[in-house]
Formats: sequence, structure tokens, C-alpha cells
Amino acid sequence: MGTTQETPVNGHSVMNGNGNASTVSDEDGNHNNNAVNTRKSVVGLIPVVKDYAWGIRGMDSRVARYALESKALDEVDPDCPYAELWIGTHPKGPSKLKTGEMLRDVIGEDLPFLFKVLSAGKALSIQAHPDKDNAKRLNIEDPSNYGDDNHKPEMAIALTPFEAMCGFRRLEEISFLIKKHPEFAACISQEAKLAIFLAQDPNAQKEALQKLFASFMTCDPKISSEQLKLLLVRLQAEQSQLHPHPHDEPAWERKCARAVLRLAQQFPDDPGAMAPLFLNYLLIAPGESFFMAANEPHAYVAGEIIECMACSDNVVRAGLTPKFKDVDNLVNMLTYSMGGPSIDAGAYSAESTDVIRYTPPCPEFEVMILHIDPGHKLTYKNPKIPSVLIILEGSGHLDGKLCRPGRSYYWPADADDLEFTVDSSRRGPMKVAMAHKNRHLHRPTAVNRDDFGGASSHRVSVPASPMPYLGMNTPASNQNRRFARDFEGDHQANIPEL
Repeated sequence: MGTTQETPVNGHSVMNGNGNASTVSDEDGNHNNNAVNTRKSVVGLIPVVKDYAWGIRGMDSRVARYALESKALDEVDPDCPYAELWIGTHPKGPSKLKTGEMLRDVIGEDLPFLFKVLSAGKALSIQAHPDKDNAKRLNIEDPSNYGDDNHKPEMAIALTPFEAMCGFRRLEEISFLIKKHPEFAACISQEAKLAIFLAQDPNAQKEALQKLFASFMTCDPKISSEQLKLLLVRLQAEQSQLHPHPHDEPAWERKCARAVLRLAQQFPDDPGAMAPLFLNYLLIAPGESFFMAANEPHAYVAGEIIECMACSDNVVRAGLTPKFKDVDNLVNMLTYSMGGPSIDAGAYSAESTDVIRYTPPCPEFEVMILHIDPGHKLTYKNPKIPSVLIILEGSGHLDGKLCRPGRSYYWPADADDLEFTVDSSRRGPMKVAMAHKNRHLHRPTAVNRDDFGGASSHRVSVPASPMPYLGMNTPASNQNRRFARDFEGDHQANIPEL
């Protein structure tokens, strides 16, 4: 192979079939159709934009701003809820290079992951993503709703403060909330409530959670609708005119009640608004992340994130959505683990403290966040696997090419190392997100609590329940047993049979 010659200031060199160098334009790569994998630097990408009802409208959406900068949009509609920006090779939203080639054709195969930016203005559905066995089954049984046969573990990294419901609450929390909110209790069968109050060993706990979730999701709509209205009236009064002193109501209870009120405003008459009473409600700060394994329930509520997942678009939904709901499959596929995901702040890369690594316990992907301060230069070694990257904030140069927030790039496996620079006159750092196949599977940063999601969580300490003051820090406390006996005796008189 001939020696590549460097092009003038505003270009980067590529190798043609004869080993001679030719030039591609600086930001866009609009010229030249030579083999992309021999280019010495990154090549501009055009991602795919998705608008859904839960997105953020107009230029308030980071997705819209990024799409405009990357030329995925010609203009932004101020009324459109821009929700997702896809970077990858999934057939429902394949990216292409600014030279015109499809990314998949250039690589020669699908990327094992799908990289996204999400802008959530209101809650997404209560959902889970199937494991590989369930994905194959669903794809065969219902290909119109489940278009591929791959699993979909995913990682979310917050760009703004981000709210989400993830995983089932612990049994002592759910049992307390059943007692505190009779409207919620009325939507659950007697058998499920007793199972929640009395479960002790792990198998009994999982069975109790399944009974509770199945009972709630299949409750007579007339009953759940009426009970939701009663709950909202009471919570609204308690959180306004009758607001207790902050010391009289723990923060987690207050947050739970207000989450129910918010969700009910967004989805009127949908009993899924009561989901915070049985799912963990999380608020994470920018730079923090969590990993959602397959078959775990979750619903993103509000905020903006970057998200990376296995290359799939399979979603099994059950509430807070006008889309197709598949309650039976969701009930049957969940693991019924408790406690929710751990919050991960990433780990410094071994190569540089300017790079933070977010590594999940799955082989398809990991994410790197690069931070380049004004007046600094960062040289990043090619990982020798196909990578994609997007500029998150700030401006600077990448191999001499101007970078602005929203521009995305493909980095071929055999290209040179990348050089990021930010001029000292800039007033803030440039941040870049990069995704590629997982190279640190043996050193994951994203782990799950010891009873949530499997092998990645071994030897991880678990924060205590938020309710030790209630004496309910064991699965079936004496107080729960007494309540269960009283409840069983009074059930016929006080709570309608469902």
C-alpha cells in the first residue's frame, strides 16, 4: 500500500484503489466515493430522527438541535415532539455517511449496538425488553409488533437531571404503600396482597411480586379508574391544603405521591399512573447512568439522556401509552427482582483521566465520554473496532475539522488515532460521546444490586430500605404478619372482591 499524503488545511486524506490520496471535505465529507474503511480519520454521519408523543417540542429538544446540526433535519417544527436520534445500522433507522453510503454497507455488517440521544418531555410507557429467547419467540408469534429477534439490554447516561421508574420496589415498601393507599389496595386481589405481606424466601417474594403485578395490570378498568380518581383527590389535598410538615412525611413518600399526580396529568384515566407505588422512582444527575437488563420493568419519565443498547427495537408495553399493550407477555417475562439498578458514575479510562468509561455487563457495547478543556489536546487511540461518536457540548477541532454540538461521525477500525483540540479562547470544554463494542466486559462499571439482574451484581453492597423506622426491613416483619391476619379477617367487610 502506498504512503498516504496529507491534504491541505480543510481536508482529510483517503486512500483510493491505487494507493493514492484524495480529499474529503472537512465537516461533511461530501466528495469522493472511495472505500470508506481506508480513510485516515472520521467521516460525518447523518443520523435518523424519531418523533413520538412523549418527546420535547421544537428547539427545546436536544434531539432537534443535534438533528439540525447533523443535517438529519432541514428545519425544526416548533410543534413537533422530537424524541430520539438514532446512530447505527438498525433497519428501522439506519444512519448513512455524508458521502452517501449507508453505514451498514461501509462496515459490511450490522453494528452490534444502537446509539441514541433521547429527549423525554413526558413519561414513556411501562415496559421491558425481552431476552434473546423471548425475543425469538415474540418475533415468530407476532412479527408486526416485534420486528427483530434480538434482546435489548440498555444503558442510560444522563445529560440533564433525569427521572425514571426502574425495577420493582422492595416488598416492605410495597406493603407499606398498600396499607397507606387503600385506593391502590383496591386494585389488587386479596391473594396478591397476602402474598406480599407474608413472603419471606426469595422464591416466595418473586411469586408475590408477579401476583401483585398481574393482579394490578388485569384489574377491572371500571374499578381501577374509579380508585385512581379517589387517590388523586386525596393526594392533591394532602400535597396542597393538608400538606404535612416535611419531617412528618419522608421524602421518598412525598416524591412517590407527586409522581402519581404528574403521571395522571399526562395520562388521564390510565391506572399506570399508580406505577410509582410499586416501581422504584429514580432521579439521576448529569453524568450518572444506570443499566437495564432484559426482562426488567422500567419507564423513563422526563429529561434527556444518551442511551446505548443491543441492536434491537423490541419493546413489550403495558401502560402509560396509546401504543400496543401486551400485558400477558410482560407479566410472564419479567424476572421479578427487587431493588432497581445501581447508579453508575463511570470509571476513568486507563489511558486518560479525560475519558470516562461506562461499561455494562453485556458484550454488545460500551460508551466513552471524552472531556477536552480549553487549551488542551487529547489524542485517543483507535480501539480497532468500528466506532461512532457525537459531539455533546462545546466546540473544538477533531483532526483539524471543526466540531459543534450534534455533529456525529463514523470512526473506521483501521483509521488513525484521533486528535481532539479546544482553543484556549473557548469558555468551556468540549464533550464527546463515543460508542463501540464492549472491550472491557471483564471490568464493568454498571452493576446491578445483588437481587437485580444477575451475575454482574455479585459482591455489590445494597443500600438499606428507606423504611427502617417502620421496623419493616425484613421481607415479612411481625407487623406485616399481624396486618395480614387482620386484613384477611376484615377483607369481606371493608374491601370489595375483585
